[in-house]
Amino acid sequence: MLKAVIFDFNGVIINDEDIHHELINDILLGENLRPDASEYQDLCLGRSDRACLLDVLSRRGRMVSDEYLDNLIEAKTTAYRQKIEALDELPIYPELKDFLTHLQQHNLRIGLVTGTIASEVKFILEKADILNYFEVIVGGDEIPRSKPEPDGYLLAVERFNELDNTLELTPESCLVIEDTPAGIEAAKRAKMQVVGIANTYPYHFMQRLSNWAIDYFSDLDIERVEKSLTL
Repeated sequence: MLKAVIFDFNGVIINDEDIHHELINDILLGENLRPDASEYQDLCLGRSDRACLLDVLSRRGRMVSDEYLDNLIEAKTTAYRQKIEALDELPIYPELKDFLTHLQQHNLRIGLVTGTIASEVKFILEKADILNYFEVIVGGDEIPRSKPEPDGYLLAVERFNELDNTLELTPESCLVIEDTPAGIEAAKRAKMQVVGIANTYPYHFMQRLSNWAIDYFSDLDIERVEKSLTL
């Protein structure tokens, strides 16, 4: 039976992909490298900053140390916070808060797994006044391998069970909401059912990759999902 719903962050909770794209481009320009939009889509969407930058720089023939990479990520994190603070309104996706409340009314546990570092996620969720909905948050800095590896989703299951040893949560009783191929693959490799929300890629593309596809949170019929998982 369905016991938990686990969200991705960028492109699912907050519409900030343009900001991240701009900041990665800034890093590349600082490295005297020309930004490439298709490269960003292939190597960065749905993945951690570390995995993104490591692969982009490697593709360009740049081998960097962990310390050098840490400094790039730290600079990007600082710049991201500055851009978010300068916004008049956070670009949180419509219907999100109502949907989170709806999940709680169904007695479903709520978690989040992302390639973004945990402190950055909590900063946004607190600023949006929705941090209290999420029992478990797994950031990209807490797992050794980025999506499409399943590590983050499997760690989320462990953390739910540590919080409540009567829950007996399994991957099969989790539903994931994702917006990228890397995220969908990670959830499926963790043996979880996936909803593809068409925020970053078209609906028909999400439909091909995921178990369910939606345009908006209000399109997701939780009762129908619960029934399908009990069959």
